[in-house]
Order: sequence, then C-alpha cells, then structure tokens
Amino acid sequence: MFLLKESRSFFRQGWTIAVLLIALLVSLPILSVASSLLTNSSQVWQHLIETVLWDYLVNSFWLMCGVGSGVLIIGVGTAWLITMCQFPGRQQFQWLLLLPLAAPAYLLAYTYTNMMDYFGPVQTFLRSVFAWNSVEDYWFPNIRSLWGGILMLILVLYPYVYLLARVGFLEQSVCTVEASRSLGCNPWRSFFTVALPLTRPAIMAGLALALMETLNDFGTVQYFGINAFTTGIYNTWFGMGDRIAAGQLSTVLMVFILVLVFLEQSSRRQARYYEMTNRFQSPTKYELGFVRSFLAMISCFLPVFLGFIAPAFYLAYLAFNHAQETFNNDFISLSGNSFFLASLSAIIAVVLALILAYGERLNPNKTIKGSVRIAAAGYAIPGIVIAVGVLIPLGKLDNFFNQGLNINLILSGTIFCVVFAYIVRFLAVAFSTLESSLSKIKPSLDDASRSLGYGTGATLIKVHIPLLSGGLLTAAMLVFVDVMKELPATLVLRPFNFDTLAVRVYQYASDERLVEAAAPALAIVLVGLIPVIFLSWQISRRAID
Repeated sequence: MFLLKESRSFFRQGWTIAVLLIALLVSLPILSVASSLLTNSSQVWQHLIETVLWDYLVNSFWLMCGVGSGVLIIGVGTAWLITMCQFPGRQQFQWLLLLPLAAPAYLLAYTYTNMMDYFGPVQTFLRSVFAWNSVEDYWFPNIRSLWGGILMLILVLYPYVYLLARVGFLEQSVCTVEASRSLGCNPWRSFFTVALPLTRPAIMAGLALALMETLNDFGTVQYFGINAFTTGIYNTWFGMGDRIAAGQLSTVLMVFILVLVFLEQSSRRQARYYEMTNRFQSPTKYELGFVRSFLAMISCFLPVFLGFIAPAFYLAYLAFNHAQETFNNDFISLSGNSFFLASLSAIIAVVLALILAYGERLNPNKTIKGSVRIAAAGYAIPGIVIAVGVLIPLGKLDNFFNQGLNINLILSGTIFCVVFAYIVRFLAVAFSTLESSLSKIKPSLDDASRSLGYGTGATLIKVHIPLLSGGLLTAAMLVFVDVMKELPATLVLRPFNFDTLAVRVYQYASDERLVEAAAPALAIVLVGLIPVIFLSWQISRRAID
C-alpha cells in the first residue's frame, strides 16, 4: 500500500513538472519581449519615439474606439432582436449572423478595395447609372483609410459580441423582463434598464475579445496604410533591422493588451448577477409589426451581407471566372503547406492542452492554476509580438550552436519556429475547450478507475480520452482553423520558399493582383466556415424558442 501511494505521488509530481515545463516554454517568447525593456535604447528606438510612436498610439486608440462602438451597436442590437423579438427570418438570422467569423479582416480589406476602386464593379455601376464620365464628376470615399480599416474590423468582429450577448440574454431570468413589462416598461426601456445591465459581463467579454483582435490585426492596417503597432513592429524589424527596438515596441503593445484584459476582468468582477428562478424558461417575445419587422430584417441582413455574402461571392466569382489562373499547381502546393502546418500545430496543441487540463485536475493548487493561466495567456498577445518573441531566443540559440560549427539555422527560419509560435498563440484555444469538457467528467470516475488499480496515466487513456473525444476534435478543429487564417506570425517566421495560403494572399494583394489571390482567399473562407457551422449547430440545439 505504501509503495502504491508513493507511485501515485510520483506520477502526480510528473504531471506537475510537465505543466510547469509547458508554462515555461510557452512564456519564453513573452519574457524575451519584456526583457527588451532592460536593454539600452538604440538610435532607432529614439527615432521611433520622436517620429511615429505617437501615431501608433493615436491610431490604435481610434481603431479601438471605432471598432468597439461598432461591434457593440451591431452585436448587442442584433442579439436583442434575435432573442426578444419575433419577425420573419429570425430563426435563420440567429446563425447567419455568425458567418462573418469565417473571413479574416484582411480578406475583406483586399476584396472591398478591389470592389470599390475606380475600375471596380461599384464605381463602374454608379458611372453607368448616373452618366458620370470621370472621377472629377463625383466624390467617392477612399476605403483605404482609418475609417475603412475600422469598418472592415467591425464587420468581422461583431459576432464575438453578438454571440456572448445572445447567450447573456438567453440566460437571464424571464422574471426580470416580465416584471419590467408589468411595470409598464416598453421594449426600449426594458432593454436599457433591465436586460442590458444584467448582460454587461457577457458583453464586456465579447468586447474585450474584439478589441484584442483589433490590436492583433496586421493585414488590414498594413494594406490600408494605417500606422499601427503591428505594422510598426514589422517595419522596425525588417525595414530598419533593429530587433531590440522591435521588441521594445512589442512591449508597449503588450502593455495595451494587459490594461485591456485588466479592465475587462475588473468590469466582470464588479458586475456579477445571479438568477434564481425561471432561468431557462423562454421569454415572451415582442411581436413586431410590418414596418418594424422589415427594419429588424434589414438590421440583421446588412451585417451578414457586408461581412460575408458580398465579399465571399465576389471572391468566388473571380476564382471560378479565372479558374485556369487560380486553381493550379501553385494553389495545390500552398494548400498542402497550410494543411500540414495547421494539422501539425493542432495535434501538438491538443496534446499539450490535455496535459495542462489533466495536470490541473490532478493538482488544483495555486501553483498549477497559475502556471496553466500563464500557458494560456498567449492568445491575448498579437501574432506579430509572438513572432518577435520567438525569433529573439531562437536566434540566440542558433548563434550559440553556430560557434565553431557551420550548421546554419536549425531553429529560427524553420518549420519548428513557425509551429512553436502557433502553439504559443493558440494553446489557449485548445486548453479552454478541453478544460470545459474535462470539468463535465465526474471525479467519481477517477476514483473508480484508481480502485481498479489504474494509475493516473492509465485513467487518462482508458477513461478520460474516450469521454473527451468530442472535446478533442473540437479543440483540434479550432486550432486548425486559426492557424489557417494566421498571417503576421507566418509571414515573419516561415522558412524561405515556404508559403501558405494566407501569406500568398497577402503577397498577391500587396501587388494588386486580387484575381490570383481569389482562390487561396476563398479556400481560407471555406475552412473558416467549419467552426461557424459547428457554432450554428450548437445554437440550434440550445436555442430557447
């Protein structure tokens, strides 16, 4: 018996050590970026402070303000309409509103620029209708601007707020809404005085996700010529060749992110509400008249049309209208590279996330919980910052190995470097999914397994993994799709002559060759539909109608 207890203690310590090692490995890029503050400032950093740093701060501020306002209006408004109002098409719109999640913002930026330029279909149509002969006859807004970037980001990020706000509205006690009605509150007053305050924690969580994705964006702001932190980091490293200044600039962006996370967490702690009865009873929906039903349908249709239908159909038109130019051997090679990286990263991320989740289950002490949270912090850090953080330590290791040995680059500039960055960035996606699935397995099953003589490893393999099959597949799918869409980390870290669909779309768009970019862009959108379909299926199962 003593030997058995000692063996179990040893294996538990093994899981603890594994969790600590994963946390240390994943935190290495973040620590390397933060350590740049301890390095003496270079002339490049002084130049950035004197010239463009203020622009980065101001533009990032306006991006966050614009995107935050837009996603709140669209996300909360559509969530309220879908949850509390009855109008034609409501059942379909509840999942159609998620479709813009499938397309990265940079794809919308490339597509709308092509659609709305002088020779694009929009201006060509307007000139034919109004008999305008040249650009001097009319004014047309320039989409490649700050407001254009804000619009592109709003169209793809509002589903974060919509999804969480809708869940918040559904989980409210029906008594609160019915009480407001009995007191004579009209729909608008019920919304602002009752429903909105109760849903604030969920809304703030969705807003925080949207703002973090805004700060993470590289393709849109770079293509539109917006001086933001992500473009500044890229230009400092590759344009000026100063990795220290790039690291210091990355640290400033990390401070932005940490402040955002702190504010979101503080807001949620200060706004905790508990419902006691009738939580899952369907609320009585407001019956809308003809005019209001029409306005509700338009309000739900426009975000879907602008955020997914119009750009997706335009990309499909370009891709299939020039099939011989787009669907070629190069497209097959790019798809193979993307699928290889995404599959490899998904497998590794799921394995590491399973170790973290199971290690936390076995030893739920403060050290393990803190280590797990550190390991899962990478998702809040922009991809370009993680790329810088990965290159700094791996570059130093390569220089160390090359002392006296001519072995070239064995870490940086390889597939290992790219996959490592993906793991740091997306491990949190896999972990949150598996942690949720694992928490639903009763601890009594662990006790029963151990009473039969199985150790922690055997219990995981024989008991938990079969029960976690759905969660494992979901986690792998989410990481796979995120890797397929990731641009900045791939662009910076990929080996020479190794391009992915996202990188090639970026290259073609930079050369104003959207026809060639259409097929790889369409492939990214189609892959991005996978989690959207999954979410839609879950919503249809859990909807309270």
